[in-house]
Amino acid sequence: MVWDQIGRRRVTAMQTAAWSSSQSSMVQRMTAIMDTFDSRLRRRSLQDVSVLSGLPRSTAHRILEQLVELGWVDRSAAGYGLGWRAHHFSGRAAENALLREVAAPFIHELAVRTGLVVHLAVLDGPFVRYLDKVGGPEAATVPSRVGGFLPAHLTAVGKAMLAYVEPEKLDAVLGRCDLTARAEPVDLPAIYRELAAVRLKGGLALEHNSPLAAVACVGAPVFGGGRVIGGLSLCECGTGATLYRFGPLLLARAKRISARLADSPAPTPHPVP
Repeated sequence: MVWDQIGRRRVTAMQTAAWSSSQSSMVQRMTAIMDTFDSRLRRRSLQDVSVLSGLPRSTAHRILEQLVELGWVDRSAAGYGLGWRAHHFSGRAAENALLREVAAPFIHELAVRTGLVVHLAVLDGPFVRYLDKVGGPEAATVPSRVGGFLPAHLTAVGKAMLAYVEPEKLDAVLGRCDLTARAEPVDLPAIYRELAAVRLKGGLALEHNSPLAAVACVGAPVFGGGRVIGGLSLCECGTGATLYRFGPLLLARAKRISARLADSPAPTPHPVP
């Protein structure tokens, strides 16, 4: 292993040759470049990136410029550094980790008290992404998984969150719903009316036998920093009759999670290793 004067690992000539070979994928090369930024504030010259990544200067420059266009890297007179997309990604990861930590005891309480499948989810564009899922035997029949995505406008937890998205952002999100519809055309006016009804119910959203599956769900939003940052849902493989009586309990737990988040320190994104 070869190290530079300030203790950073330098790439050997053999490793450089390996990167230059046709077997080196674009993903590997991009990863090698991103790994050269060892903190959020690190600035690197093109030469530094080339040496530390082991990539030829021309290759490093081409990939860096593509990353600049996409927002993963930015460029200034001081050199290259992590861009807005990288900062946003690390910030979202820290925020989601805090949300999951705070929500965990409430999710398990809901599962025990109701006997239903409980979800914790966040919005990711026109989708919901599931951070947690707890439930009994019925959990396997609900088409969701931790880390998985489903169209937000076809889920109760998605509607609960969409109802509180800023109008200008909501237009952009719903405009992409056609990319997510699985069974029937998207009726945007109907979705807007549904979201208005959710707000009138204090955030409670219902979904029964959507195109996704023959299940019934009720969802509620979770807030943090003055905006919706997540949502909870209860699901059952039945008529949904029991969900109505659990609606107030779900809303109450979502509000308690929001209150706990308000009392928690803002998450600090970890520096890129």
